[in-house]
Amino acid sequence: MTDWLLPLGLGLGGVMALMVALWLASLALRNSSIVDVFWGPAFAVQAAVYFAVTPDGSPERSLLVLALVSIWATRLALHVATRNAGKGEDYRYVAWREAAGGSWWWRSLFKVFLLQGALSWFIGLPMWAAMAGGPQDLTWLDAVGAAIWVIGFFFETVGDLQLRAWIADPANRGRTLRTGLWRYTRHPNYFGDAAQWWGLWLIAVAAGGWWTVLSPVLMTFLLVRVSGVGMLERTIVERRPDYADYMRT
Repeated sequence: MTDWLLPLGLGLGGVMALMVALWLASLALRNSSIVDVFWGPAFAVQAAVYFAVTPDGSPERSLLVLALVSIWATRLALHVATRNAGKGEDYRYVAWREAAGGSWWWRSLFKVFLLQGALSWFIGLPMWAAMAGGPQDLTWLDAVGAAIWVIGFFFETVGDLQLRAWIADPANRGRTLRTGLWRYTRHPNYFGDAAQWWGLWLIAVAAGGWWTVLSPVLMTFLLVRVSGVGMLERTIVERRPDYADYMRT
């Protein structure tokens, strides 16, 4: 039992410690949206913990997962940090703060920080599964998973860069980006994010971790229905008259 309880407990403890520290910082800054910058690093913390305390798996597979997650987390953190720099607290958290009133200081610990910590721990289970056992040599499933991760990283990174360049041009105000990767998928950045986690899951499958399938399912659901596409498209049609046609095509 301790073979899985200790590493998973340490991973959960590490991510929750990070979230409590962020919560304390958010109280001083009066900005709960700082948690968004650390969504990616929360996974990197877990990956580092699992890498350190799970010696029985393939060293090559463990190092592969640690590298892929660290690259994803670093890029995402830098992207969100530069995007949000100087803009203050995100409107979502402002609305929650105003609705909660004077109780937001403690409600935010549970509604924002510990919740995101718990979600990241569950979604990150394939990282531990990939490092915990399986064949010592890398397999074709590892190769397929890594290839899908690379495709996802390309879509997420290039999609974000293309969108940032588009938004920076005042001539594009109120218009919808329909070129580059945005010609082929409505949200290449979210598609790429989901693809990376499905790729990591396949690497976990190579080590016998097929049972962690609910982790990429949850990540995909959050991206499509909750914090990603779902939240964005609730209001974007009102802000961009041509977006309805973009969705249709």
